[in-house]
Amino acid sequence: MNLTEEQRAEAGRLLRRAECDAAPVDPLSDLFPGLGLADAYAIQRENIARRLADGATVVGHKVGLTAVAMQRLLGVGEPDFGHLLDDMVHSDGGTVPAARYCAPRVEPEICFRLARPLRGPDVTVEDVLAATEAVAPALEIVDSRIRDWRITLADTVADNASSAGLVPGPWTPLAEVPDLAAVPVDLFVDGEAVASGTGKEVLGHPAAAVAWLANTLAGFGTALEPGHVVLPGAMTTAPFVGAGRRVEARFGDLGPVSVTFT
Repeated sequence: MNLTEEQRAEAGRLLRRAECDAAPVDPLSDLFPGLGLADAYAIQRENIARRLADGATVVGHKVGLTAVAMQRLLGVGEPDFGHLLDDMVHSDGGTVPAARYCAPRVEPEICFRLARPLRGPDVTVEDVLAATEAVAPALEIVDSRIRDWRITLADTVADNASSAGLVPGPWTPLAEVPDLAAVPVDLFVDGEAVASGTGKEVLGHPAAAVAWLANTLAGFGTALEPGHVVLPGAMTTAPFVGAGRRVEARFGDLGPVSVTFT
């Protein structure tokens, strides 16, 4: 790690305050020159520990920056991961106050729900599929507590991989979805089609992103547990949204999922 313990603690406090106040801060990579990836994951985990101490629980993880489109959009070249907490989950078809976020975007993703644990290293796509109970159409609300989304990889990692919310749709047993890479999605904002893609946009297969996650978490002494959900990454670009916007994603046979920002 390149930062001191005091610098990491201060960076974490800045991000937590930015999240609570919906008031973004300057890039941590500018405020703390030398911020490295190890520092960033330490900052993320410290802020998750704060939220757990306040009563939240971990319900799963998200993988970010798996689609080439998103890597190009944000100027990075490798995935990252963040935590999903119970207070981040919203109902399909429900509403979410836009004011709780700094500059939200929405991504369509295929959400996994695990029946068995996955512990790396050496987890394969086949292992992921064998451990998966069901999948669901989902929307991830992503938000950067960094001003104007001016992020490096280290910035977004420290910021819980820019994760802010999860809207899962109906669950379908995995056996009824023979090829996740072929699942299509069309994304609509206020009824207007804005993007489309398929499961193959996510590292070639969404389960490959889950395998990457399980193997990466092993380095932190963490595993994916039964009942956990995993968002493997965006299937399209992520449009900005705001108050009054209704976002819907239609995933072919998996069905639709939607949320309205108030």
